[in-house]
Amino acid sequence: MQFHQPMFTPFRVLLLFVGSSLLFESAHGNDSSKPVDRPNILWIYVDDMSDWLSCYGDKVIKTPEIDALADGGVRFTNAFMPSPVCSTTRSAIITGQSQTSLGLHHHRTMIKEKLPDTIRTVPELFRQAGYITFNEAKEDYNFVRDRRLLYSSEFKRPKVKAHFVGGDLTWLEQLQGKPFFGQIQLKGGKIGGETGSRYPAKSRIDASRVEVPPQYPDDQVFRNAIARHYEQILQTDETVGEIVSGLKQYDLWDNTIVFFFTDHGSPLPRSKQFLYHEGVKVPLIVRMPDKYQNVEFKTGMVRSDLVSGIDMGASSLGLAKIPLPDNFEGKQLFAADFQPRQYVVCARDRCGIAVDRIRSVSTCEFHYIRNYKTDRALFQSNYRDQYATFKRFRELADLGQLTELQKSFADASVRPAEELYSVKADPHQVKNLAGLKEYRSQLELHRAYLADWEKQTGDQGRRPESRESLRRVFEVAKGKVAAPEFEFLREGSRPKKDK
Repeated sequence: MQFHQPMFTPFRVLLLFVGSSLLFESAHGNDSSKPVDRPNILWIYVDDMSDWLSCYGDKVIKTPEIDALADGGVRFTNAFMPSPVCSTTRSAIITGQSQTSLGLHHHRTMIKEKLPDTIRTVPELFRQAGYITFNEAKEDYNFVRDRRLLYSSEFKRPKVKAHFVGGDLTWLEQLQGKPFFGQIQLKGGKIGGETGSRYPAKSRIDASRVEVPPQYPDDQVFRNAIARHYEQILQTDETVGEIVSGLKQYDLWDNTIVFFFTDHGSPLPRSKQFLYHEGVKVPLIVRMPDKYQNVEFKTGMVRSDLVSGIDMGASSLGLAKIPLPDNFEGKQLFAADFQPRQYVVCARDRCGIAVDRIRSVSTCEFHYIRNYKTDRALFQSNYRDQYATFKRFRELADLGQLTELQKSFADASVRPAEELYSVKADPHQVKNLAGLKEYRSQLELHRAYLADWEKQTGDQGRRPESRESLRRVFEVAKGKVAAPEFEFLREGSRPKKDK
């Protein structure tokens, strides 16, 4: 593990979702005569956004508000989400366990089960400890649980459609004198429509300035999609500035620990839904007031140790000195006895009508991907087929204007069972080292890490999805599905011939 010491738009609404917090606990054993305050915890949780931020070294744009969070906290450079798509990642983070451990690994789950009574989500654990809890506004969990168990009824929730809303700030008074654990959901890569869904899309970034990585055609549609994502990041940065201003305006800044992270990478074709770094490696910044800092946390730190998204809940609870349940798989990143991870596993299973099973193992030097269904292309038919980027990709394929690498994403005959990439030498992960003799030891090591993780966590993706669940997917899609797992439904729907 390496540690290094190293700017308002009409969004005042963000101020709605924070309140001041003072909950006293003993500073010396059970001596309640010497109270200390416990921190508020706020998650700024962003949809579909990559780490193209100036604090992460990006040269195209400046993100001063997010950079300021990093300057006042810890910036993690090796943070990975459990999954490259919304519902599965969000289900894992809020439960503190891998989505594959709880059977929440398909996006979207067609038969939503109630969580077992033995499972307590992160907000429930904060509530039990006396915290006000709230979430504005996206949830997207693959399970059923009464919302009133997760989020405080005494918090008078504004009327919300999705993500972030504006309104009267007078209700802030209700939170005075109470600690909170809150989530503010920002649209990120869904601002104005998902990146690549429209062409042309407006951006203040000139498309000629952006870099097109080798996995994508250097084409105006793709340049526009990349430029558009930069615009979405700029708008997100401005919103973060409003949140910080609100915390300061209501005298909450000095009592609030802020986690800033995204649920996965941008919606570009090989990013969202896939396990390359561009899909699962995300920005993670934790800003902590001076009074809560210690030797494990100093302003301006940069940490390169491996982090999983399921560490968000464990670390938040740990900072509030709330004991973790035994079922939690996450690590407390700021604990005095913290031990870095050897590896992080990410998982992708069915996404909509695209049935797949992929696992990845990230270490500090290599990224390993295991494809369990090599009978189908990486880019299976999906709702994203209507995106401008996917349409253009297929047009260029028909014109014979794609590179061999780019063509391979739509060719089932060349999908490898295993992929291995050098993190430093190949940041875009386009040169597969799995078949090279000199990397055999690394391939076997990462293969063993994955086998160990599957056994330890009881990866439920090893079992086929139930026929009833597949039937419901088939019905929602009106039979427009291509994966062979649906074959029993197509055959069953055909009229029987007369004997």
